[in-house]
Amino acid sequence: MTSTVGWFIQAEIRSGKLDALKDLISEMCARSRDNEPGTIAYEWLISADGTTGHLHERYADSDAALTHLASFGENFAERFMPLVGALNMSVYGSPSEALSRELADMEPVYFEKVDGFAR
Repeated sequence: MTSTVGWFIQAEIRSGKLDALKDLISEMCARSRDNEPGTIAYEWLISADGTTGHLHERYADSDAALTHLASFGENFAERFMPLVGALNMSVYGSPSEALSRELADMEPVYFEKVDGFAR
């Protein structure tokens, strides 16, 4: 059984905030890539019309995810939240109780793997 955990977030991008969000995304990606060795994937995608963002995150384990969330809270949350509206979150894997508590405010939907593989 794998200990990886991850999530997918869909975010509504507020009108007029796309450029500011893209700048912040670049900063967030660089920090995660350079300072979080337990981050396996951290990918942002934006719809062609610039109104919706998708974020895919995957971590080696719940501790790595908690490290990322602490960094996000300390460095980016205050600037990020005014740029987006509604957020929907789907969590994959088996997060620890501590990680589940940390994610609770997002009211995520939890999914467990039934079968399949990733390369």
